[in-house]
Amino acid sequence: MSLDVPEGACGIDEVGRGALAGPLVAAAVILPPAFSHPLLRDSKLLTALQRERVETAIREAATAVEVVEVSPQDIDRRGVGWANRWAFEELMRRVPAPLYLVDGNLRLDAGRPHRCIPGGDRLVGAISAASIVAKVHRDHLMVELDRLHPRFGWRRNKGYGSRDHLDALREIGPVALHRTTFVHLEPRLPL
Repeated sequence: MSLDVPEGACGIDEVGRGALAGPLVAAAVILPPAFSHPLLRDSKLLTALQRERVETAIREAATAVEVVEVSPQDIDRRGVGWANRWAFEELMRRVPAPLYLVDGNLRLDAGRPHRCIPGGDRLVGAISAASIVAKVHRDHLMVELDRLHPRFGWRRNKGYGSRDHLDALREIGPVALHRTTFVHLEPRLPL
C-alpha cells in the first residue's frame, strides 16, 4: 500500500453497487499499525478462496469491523448513490475513529473527519480490508439467497448481470430481491 495512514484510521468500502439483485454491502475496518498480509489488496484482485483466507486474518487482527447492508427496495426508492452515501455515513456513526478513509469520491455529510480517496482500495490497507470484508459478507449472503431462487444462479454470479441471470429474468421475471430500477431487459436475439 502506498499511502501513510494515521494510527486508528478507519477504512470504508462497499460492494454490490452495480448488481441487479441483493443488497449493497459496506464495511468499515480499523487495522492495528503492524498488520500486514500478503493478500491484503482490493478484493476484486483476489480469488474467492484468497478473500476468505485474508478476511479471517483481518477479523482476527482488526480493532474494529462493522458491516451494513442496504436493501434492494431502499436502492430502488432512493437510488444507489444515496445507498452508498448512507452506508458510509452509517458506518462512521457506528465505528469511532479519529479519521475515516473512504474509497471513491463521494460527498459525505457525516460531520466527522474523513478523506475520500479514489482507488483507495488499492492504496490504503484499511480500505482494502473493508473491501474484502464487504465482499466476503455479500458473497455469503448471495449464496444463501441462491437457495431460495436457484434459477438465477446467484451462487455463481452473486447477483450481477451474467448471461444465466439475465436469461432467468427474461424467463420468470424479477423477484423481491431484484433492484427493479436496474433490471432493463430486452429480448435476446438468436445468435
